[in-house]
Amino acid sequence: EGGRMGIRIWGMARMLLFPSHSHPSFLLPQARTLSSLPPLFHRFAAFCSFSSASLSPPQQQPGPAEDNGDIFPRISVDRSGLYSAPEHSHDQESDTGQNPMAKHIEALIRFRGGPITVAEFMEEVLTNPTAGFYMNRDVFGSSGDFVTSPEISQMFGELLGVWSMCLWQQMGQPTAIQLIELGPGRGTLMADLLRGTAKFREFAESVSVHLIECSPTLRKIQQQTLKCTWESGKHKLSEGGSFGCSLETKDSSVEAISQLSGAHVSWHANLQQVHRGVPSIIISHEFFDALPIHQFQRTDRGWCEKLVDIAEGSRKGLQFVLSPGPTAASKLYLAKRFKWASIEEKAKLDHVEVCPQALQITKEIACRVGEDGGGALVIDYGEDNIISDSLQAIRKHKFVHVLDNPGTADLSAYIDFAALKHIVEEAAVGAMAFGPIPQSQLLGMLGINFRLEALLKNASEEQANALQLGYWRLVGDGTPSWWEGGEDLAPAGMGSRYKALAIVNSSLGAPVSFQ
Repeated sequence: EGGRMGIRIWGMARMLLFPSHSHPSFLLPQARTLSSLPPLFHRFAAFCSFSSASLSPPQQQPGPAEDNGDIFPRISVDRSGLYSAPEHSHDQESDTGQNPMAKHIEALIRFRGGPITVAEFMEEVLTNPTAGFYMNRDVFGSSGDFVTSPEISQMFGELLGVWSMCLWQQMGQPTAIQLIELGPGRGTLMADLLRGTAKFREFAESVSVHLIECSPTLRKIQQQTLKCTWESGKHKLSEGGSFGCSLETKDSSVEAISQLSGAHVSWHANLQQVHRGVPSIIISHEFFDALPIHQFQRTDRGWCEKLVDIAEGSRKGLQFVLSPGPTAASKLYLAKRFKWASIEEKAKLDHVEVCPQALQITKEIACRVGEDGGGALVIDYGEDNIISDSLQAIRKHKFVHVLDNPGTADLSAYIDFAALKHIVEEAAVGAMAFGPIPQSQLLGMLGINFRLEALLKNASEEQANALQLGYWRLVGDGTPSWWEGGEDLAPAGMGSRYKALAIVNSSLGAPVSFQ
């Protein structure tokens, strides 16, 4: 039976990889021609399901919060007697005094009576409803701040469609399945996935698409990318950017139909809004790296937490400081992470990053696929061990200081894949984790070489150059030996730096590429 299933799975994939005919306009959308591809810098993530407070300072909540069953409950931080932290990041280049987000952060710090955590800083900077980095503009592509795999080549989304169909086949081809994407950006990945799988009618007709997105601006762009039309009684997003809602519901879900495949498309503010009881295939590409992290540093006073404060003296703007000693966050989050680490690993560390929300969302994913069936694919840059000091900022495709003009640069940190696997194991809900494996292995097993050959047959010279360059960026490592342009323009391969983790229902066994 296993052999027959393998043949059926590869047969489905081969139909996609070797189409009988391909129209040149399908080979490479105009937005992804060679001339529009800037140097690759990592990052994507439309940071969604955890929206922050408005620019008005939130009400302070003194004292530790009650444990509500989450992996990490919300806690308060002792902000007294702080110390300056040594800098280990890019230099600040500009005065942030006139920056609206910087003013908001400074007002928040004053309202709180002291510095805020790095996690609080990230959440405000990225998803504040009024001035958050992702909330009111398109930050992707050559005209934005960074470029991601789906924007580099259509092959990425197409091959994730192959992975999804193979998992659907392993599940027994259910007649209804929820295809969920966390942080879909412009919707490019999902558009390529739906377009590539539309010819497989049994799969296409079983799928409903659910996009987890909190940005009004990106929701409208996703509508256009997916070529959505609206059912009677459904509303488009308003021009002012608010979420249109189904007349029959009271939540923030919005439903449409994609003309790419005929699938119903819904938007949700978080994963919890997507219905339970239906098998799900969940795609997360560069989503976890934008979730807020806590940073800790080893000192002679023990493990202290890194915080963000108002710069003192003649300096303007913000600065990093250290707590005078261990905080509630270090005792809770760090203790949880160190429980999974060896003595040797802990002894080598001077800095540690922990992302409570990543662990909580991973637990939710494991519970969903373990109880309802299905699986998830998490693709991001990270390591299979504790992350030390990876927080970074990117503006207009260049690295900048994390505190420089907050709200105008993307913030991200490496993913601790080892911690995600431990959470799946601890959840014990009928789910298993496989990997992580390099992105090059994932795409190679899915047939990217064959797909490239098929596309090149009908490509123009410009399209062929773009396809080959995109191929290298997806599966190569470092700078290609054949590159003849300027060193500062050389494409950076993502083949080993980006990794993939699969979380699937235990009854399915290892999914394709992880076997």
